Amino acid sequence: SLFDSPAERYLKARQSIQRFTVAQLGECWSEAENHPTRYVVHSYNFFLFPSMLGLPDVEFVLSASSIQFLSHYGFDYNKFLKDGIPYMNEVQEKILSQRLLAGSSTVSSALDRDVLKKAIDEVTCWIAAAEEEETMILQDLSGYQSFEVQLVLRKGLQNVWTQSLGDRKVMVKKVSPQQRQLLENSPYDCCRKDLILLSARGFTNLFQTLVEAKKPLVGHNMLMDLMHLHDKFYKPLPESYEEFKRNIHNLFPVLIDTKTVTKSIWKVRCTGLLAWNFCPFVIHSNLNPKVSTCPVIAFASDCSRYAEKKSPHEAGYDAFLCGSVLLKSAHLLLCRSTDDAVEADPSFSQYLTVLVNHLNKVNLVRGGVSSINFSGEDNPCEHPPALIVHVRGWPGLNERQIYEEFKPLCRFDVRRLSKNQFILLSNKFEDVRLVLRDYKHHPHLRVSVRRHWRHSPRMNCLLQ
Repeated sequence: SLFDSPAERYLKARQSIQRFTVAQLGECWSEAENHPTRYVVHSYNFFLFPSMLGLPDVEFVLSASSIQFLSHYGFDYNKFLKDGIPYMNEVQEKILSQRLLAGSSTVSSALDRDVLKKAIDEVTCWIAAAEEEETMILQDLSGYQSFEVQLVLRKGLQNVWTQSLGDRKVMVKKVSPQQRQLLENSPYDCCRKDLILLSARGFTNLFQTLVEAKKPLVGHNMLMDLMHLHDKFYKPLPESYEEFKRNIHNLFPVLIDTKTVTKSIWKVRCTGLLAWNFCPFVIHSNLNPKVSTCPVIAFASDCSRYAEKKSPHEAGYDAFLCGSVLLKSAHLLLCRSTDDAVEADPSFSQYLTVLVNHLNKVNLVRGGVSSINFSGEDNPCEHPPALIVHVRGWPGLNERQIYEEFKPLCRFDVRRLSKNQFILLSNKFEDVRLVLRDYKHHPHLRVSVRRHWRHSPRMNCLLQ
């Protein structure tokens, strides 16, 4: 709603973020190779699934429309559910670390209990007749199930040793007490507490690497992305909007939202990343014939799949588009910033210079401000003036009915001011002019520009 302050919008989005998980995350980084304007990109696509090792069972919501949308674009739900990389935030990591130190293990689901029971039954039946040094193989164990099975078997049976073999397999070996003691002190034991924690952290390890690198973080319309990064890989989202802003700025000191950049440069009705990827080239070629100086973007040899086939709405491909849109937009800004021809090989630092007014400003869709400033105070945007609708002879009218009344003509956000008065907000001056003109003689609705001193209930009470 256009009535939302940034803090109100944050609290609304926070409720959504806490209910949903991250199914896929894309990362793309680029480097200038031999030539300042030639960027070689490395694009990666990660399927993620919440870490379940030693933690309470995780519940999350699935949106039917989102499932249908992602299925249409080829999202692999089997890979998400079976092979998703685990992740956890600092609070979850602390819980797991305490449980590992205490030697306790929590089985998170009925499926895991069944898997664990089956493994214990197999091993106890086998070990009764087995000789020392004999081995057996447990099959079809996922990563965290492998750890849980090994920890339980080692704790319950003093004459066995376990070892992960990869490919969802665990080897169980019957050993003597002396050999068991030697193996427990081995630096290569995969069930050492620190290695279990490292594995359970999963993608969080890469997130931490990104934080430590302090490189510019680029996204498109990225507020929800930042909230997910904070909630899933750092700490649960705080209730305070200002604390959230401070945390994100400490994690990523330089943010670039391509939606903010493109929205401020072009008055062109392009909203999708794929459209914007081509739009800068088209506009630039119309303005400046020296389009050959635009940055050249090429895929690295190990990331060639996206060069052969477009994959819209796949996270890794969208990350590539974000980087492409940024480079092309920055180049166009550089062209516009000087009357002279842009030098043949502009560097990325020059691009950052012309982007300085857009740094750390993240787009806010249809809100009280146009963007959230993560390095300072949020600046209110200049909306068209609010309108007041005074209702006469139409009892019981509510906000939804007012919205539906104006919907065929244009879109307004509606909020009740008093029993018979409603405020209308739009982000288009033309909508305001249309309504003032077309409802000038309406029998039941009198529309006028809102004047605070005239239409404020408190001010009216004071005057009366």
